[in-house]
Amino acid sequence: MSESGTNSPGGHQASRSPELLLPEWDPAGPRRAQLEAGLRESVRSGRLRPGARLPSSRALGAELGVSRRLVVEAFEQLAAEGYLVAERGSGTRVAPATGRGPSSPESSAVDGGAEPSRSATAGPAVAIDLFPGAPDLSLFPRRAWGRALRRALAELPDARLGYGEFAGAPELREALAEHLGRVRAAAVAPDSILVTAGYQQGLRIFCSLLRGRGGRRVAVEDPGYPVACWSIEAEGLELVPVPVDEDGLDVAALAAADPDAVLVTPAHSLPIGAVLAAERRLALVEWARERGALVLEDDYDAELRYDRRGPAGTLQGLAPDVVVLAGSVSKTLAPALRLAWLCLPAELVSGAVIARASLDGGGPRLDQLALAELIASGAFDRHLRAARAHYREKRAALLEAIAAALPAARVGGIAAGLHVLLELPPGVEEAPVIEHLAAAGIGVQGLADFTRGDPRPPALVIGYGLPSVRELREVVATIAEAAAAARAS
Repeated sequence: MSESGTNSPGGHQASRSPELLLPEWDPAGPRRAQLEAGLRESVRSGRLRPGARLPSSRALGAELGVSRRLVVEAFEQLAAEGYLVAERGSGTRVAPATGRGPSSPESSAVDGGAEPSRSATAGPAVAIDLFPGAPDLSLFPRRAWGRALRRALAELPDARLGYGEFAGAPELREALAEHLGRVRAAAVAPDSILVTAGYQQGLRIFCSLLRGRGGRRVAVEDPGYPVACWSIEAEGLELVPVPVDEDGLDVAALAAADPDAVLVTPAHSLPIGAVLAAERRLALVEWARERGALVLEDDYDAELRYDRRGPAGTLQGLAPDVVVLAGSVSKTLAPALRLAWLCLPAELVSGAVIARASLDGGGPRLDQLALAELIASGAFDRHLRAARAHYREKRAALLEAIAAALPAARVGGIAAGLHVLLELPPGVEEAPVIEHLAAAGIGVQGLADFTRGDPRPPALVIGYGLPSVRELREVVATIAEAAAAARAS
């Protein structure tokens, strides 16, 4: 089965349908039985929490490629078993008493996203910015956010305008637990979540927790996110680069390096866009448990996925006892909100809350309550669907332009996120192309900027979140000109 809700029809009912992540179909088995089993397991494990609203039968059937009747029959069967309840006017929900929470030894121990920032050395202003991971800020749902913020302010008791709630507003932690379980298959309880002021603060807290455990060495993906590397080094920890290939982090090389922790982006690595293969996920979890190491999973752009290839759920959902899940709304809403979170193993929660309190006393509460309202009302799910459609259109235009102007170029990392990796044609180096683009007012980074180990084939990391479709076509034409000039010289 698949991540439902991503391609819902444009009707009124579909626009109100929440997101839901389910496993891929097994072609050998009956689909109704698989749907029932997937929903049943999601409720039993606590990923679908009591009272959580499910997609409409029409929207879920359309997304899964099955009849609406099949979905209705599956819902009816689970309602008969006591897992679901159907209420006229409010759709189908998880029954109030059925969510028993995580039941496995790993799950019982339970209890978000790279946000690339620009280089500390700012370059000249550019007319077209291809910075990877930068969202289209015109998509920010200003009206919905304003309504949510006004409601939060109107309903907040006077007493809660004081200090406290260092872990974050309880309403937001509850909403995030429901959302992450439903959409990202995370094994999360509200009291395992720490709200942070952006991903960088969460990374600092993680480093503090690691030092408290006696850890000193952190493995990072190579190529990988340079700002995270700088932050880790600034915290006095040693970096251990580990190679990444088309199947994600090389876990065998990780084990040989023997670090105390590892930072990974299993859903869509930055910059090459690899998805961590299923067998490597299992090997990574096994290594962490045997080594007594921690895994920091950066889920920075996983909600912006455009196809169903590869594992879509979180690594944390497999091993909440050793994986810390980091996420944020910097890609899905806006970096300016500075709202992010860590989902922590139970034994790390108290230390993380103390670390958070010592940094800024818990952060602004009103924005946290507004985000909680946005999620609980369904407005966040609707925004995600609209954003995915918008970025999918931009991605298609970019790929079409590349195919026409640079037919020999190879493009990677297209399944998700806000960037692609464009390998340059044979004989073309990064530096002259980047210089040519800069002279044309186009800012772009090369793969070398993300690499610490052995050099990789020359490539450009093209963020397509900010530019318009017209600008993306202009960018590709300019890259083709630069490549032709480089070959001729």
